[in-house]
Amino acid sequence: MKDAFSRYHPAVNFLYFGFIFGFSMVFMHPICLLISLICSLIYSIELKGKKAIRFNFVFLLPTMLATSLINPAFNHEGATIITYLHTGNPLTLESIVYGLAASTMLAAVVCWFSCYNEIMTSDKFVYLFGRIIPSMSLILSMSLRFVPKFKSQIKVVSDAQRCIGRDVSNGGVFERMRHGLTILSIMITWALENSIETADSMKSRGYGLPGRSAFSIYRFEKRDKLAIISISLLGSYILIGGIMGGFKWRYFPTMKGKALELFSVSLWIAYIILCIVPIIVNRQEERQWRATQLEI
Repeated sequence: MKDAFSRYHPAVNFLYFGFIFGFSMVFMHPICLLISLICSLIYSIELKGKKAIRFNFVFLLPTMLATSLINPAFNHEGATIITYLHTGNPLTLESIVYGLAASTMLAAVVCWFSCYNEIMTSDKFVYLFGRIIPSMSLILSMSLRFVPKFKSQIKVVSDAQRCIGRDVSNGGVFERMRHGLTILSIMITWALENSIETADSMKSRGYGLPGRSAFSIYRFEKRDKLAIISISLLGSYILIGGIMGGFKWRYFPTMKGKALELFSVSLWIAYIILCIVPIIVNRQEERQWRATQLEI
C-alpha cells in the first residue's frame, strides 16, 4: 500500500477514524454532510483507485437514490407541501431534503468504513486492544479477516464449479438453486476446516499460555506525536463547536440552521482539514520523496 497515513502508528489511525465516524453520523448539517461525503470519496479513490470508483457508482449512488426516494414516501412531516400522493398523504420539501441528507450520511459512513478497512488492519486492532480486551480484540480481528477471506474463497469455488457447468449461472431455476446449495455446502465445509486449522495453529504457537509476549513492529515516533496532537486539537475544536450549536440544523417542521458566522465558518474549515488529514500526509510524503530524488 502506497498510502503514507497507513504507516503511522495505529493509535493515530484509530483516533482519526474515531472522530470521523462520530462526526459523520452525528452532524446532519448539509455542509457537514457534503464535506464528509466528498472527502471520503476522494480518499477512497486515492486508496483503491478504479475499484473505489466502481464501488461508489455501482453501490453507493443507487443506495443514495433509493434512500432519498423511500423517505418521502413514508415521512410526511414538513410545512412546505409540494403536492399530494395518491394515498392522500402530502409530499413535503422537508421530507425530500431530509431523505437526501440521510442518504448522504449513509453513503459517507459506508465510504469511510471502506477506507477504515484498508488502513486499520486486524494486526493494528490487536496491537491497540490486545492487552485491554484480548479475547474481544482477537474475535473482532478474526471476524474482520474472515469476511474478505470468505469472499475470496467463494470466488475460487464458483470459478471451479463454472468450469464443470455447475455454477449458479448454469441451467434452469431449480438447477441454479441446487448449484448454489452445493457451493454453500462447500463453503461451510471449508469454513469448518479453516477454523480447526486456525485453532491448531494458535495452540501450537502458545496462545493463552501465561507470560506469552506478542511481536510488534509499531513504534511511536515524533511524527505520530505531532499527528495525534493535530488530530486531537481539530477534533476537540469541532466537538466543542458542535456542542455549542455551531452545526445546528433542523429539517422539521421547516428547515432552519445557525446563521452564517465566523465561528461556524471556522468550524467548517476545521472539519475539512480534519477530513483531509490523510491526503495532506500523503502529499507531504510525496513532496519529501521528490525532494530526496532531486538531491540524489
